[in-house]
Amino acid sequence: MGREAKSRKAAAEAAGAGPEKMGLHNLVPAPGSHRDRKRLGRGPGSGTGKTSGKGHKGIKARAGHHGPGGGKPHFEGGQMPITRRLPKRGFTNPFREDSQVVRLDDLARLDTAGVGEITRDALVEAGLVTSRKGPVKVLANGEISQAVTVRGLKVSAGAREKIVAAGGRVEE
Repeated sequence: MGREAKSRKAAAEAAGAGPEKMGLHNLVPAPGSHRDRKRLGRGPGSGTGKTSGKGHKGIKARAGHHGPGGGKPHFEGGQMPITRRLPKRGFTNPFREDSQVVRLDDLARLDTAGVGEITRDALVEAGLVTSRKGPVKVLANGEISQAVTVRGLKVSAGAREKIVAAGGRVEE
């Protein structure tokens, strides 16, 4: 704890305010937990000047290799790296859209809360989906007993059957 922080704390307690509330303005690290960083390349008097403690030449003196912070990823000491030894397979579709899943149980809970028809906006308002993510899909997990109107959402075949069986409608 710094001198300023101690004096602030002492001043607050002397004023009769009791202990000061914790906040971002008075947080300090635990004693002994914070060490100054090693400043490299700051002259011969520092002990880590010139070659910055790495010696002369060699792979350990090069940037981005060995030492603290690890080596180059996938470097295997000159051996052909496994990422180049193995054949490449597959494909990642850059246009893939993951649906946000909503259960039938969630729809039943929404309907009891007094929501007339279930749309994407109603689900966002209820906190079941995020407005900035992909499309919403209703799945048949759980049961629904009351009639609901689902508008503008993807609905699985099983969920559609259960909603219609409960007396509801699905409009796409």
